Amino acid sequence: MKYCDNFDRLCEALEGAGAFLVVEDGKGRVNAMTIGWAQLGVIWGEPVMTVLVRPSRHTHAMLEKAAGFTVCVPRRGEMKKELAFCGSKSGREYDKIRACALALKDGAAPGLKYIDGCALVYHCAMHGGTQLAPETLAPEALGKYYGPAEAPHKLYFGKILKAESFR
Repeated sequence: MKYCDNFDRLCEALEGAGAFLVVEDGKGRVNAMTIGWAQLGVIWGEPVMTVLVRPSRHTHAMLEKAAGFTVCVPRRGEMKKELAFCGSKSGREYDKIRACALALKDGAAPGLKYIDGCALVYHCAMHGGTQLAPETLAPEALGKYYGPAEAPHKLYFGKILKAESFR
């Protein structure tokens, strides 16, 4: 499938219960975090998935050293409990993969894992990142999404190596 073939399905998930961002650290530990914000498009002449992660999240520390990540979109109406758990619990305190009984498969490159049973999977190699600065954000966004002492998200750019649909 082309990376943009299921853009509407990706947006539907992000606007609904979310999607899983899956990261493996250099020691083989895997964490899944629920995301509701992402971008899909072309940057630097490459198909890219951009995900946003707060610096306070365990996933942020993992992404800083990761070879890449996957974004896994469940089938409509499925994995709602798992998405809720992975969006409300920290990987510092829980093995969320085990707690949710999620099955992992090897991704399209070394260091990538994805959640079996999802409808869409984007396999991404780390292609860069940038920290958002409060002074660059619209005041409405800053006021709505960030507290006075809270650092904005970091954007991680993943070059899409493979996009799969498992309908």
